[in-house]
Amino acid sequence: MSDDTTGDWQRTTIDSAQAAAHPETAAAVAQIGGLRQSIDNIDAAIISLLAERFKATARVGVLKAGAGFAPEDTKREHYQITRLHRIAEDAGLDPQIAEMYREFVVTEAKKRHQRIADAGGDPGVLDVYA
Repeated sequence: MSDDTTGDWQRTTIDSAQAAAHPETAAAVAQIGGLRQSIDNIDAAIISLLAERFKATARVGVLKAGAGFAPEDTKREHYQITRLHRIAEDAGLDPQIAEMYREFVVTEAKKRHQRIADAGGDPGVLDVYA
């Protein structure tokens, strides 16, 4: 294993001599590399899905502003809490993580809806990447 460190973490790379001397370590390093590629792919998918989600919530914000509705919908929020907790539990994920996700997206959507309402229903730069 490399002696280079970042903070208290050792790097997860080894050279060919180290790999030959420690095949079990080389196998672990290879597995870590494969898992990190999967993680990177999942992160890219999550970001893409978040972009699509916020495009949809911006459209909701435009419709709410046009109809004179408030930026927040507490009935929908309560429904989402229950729904996301159930999805998390079914997926084997701690429901608190689902709650943190919900809090993030709902807070951001409310801010966006308020900006849309303040702009008279124009999403403006909110959809610049759409």
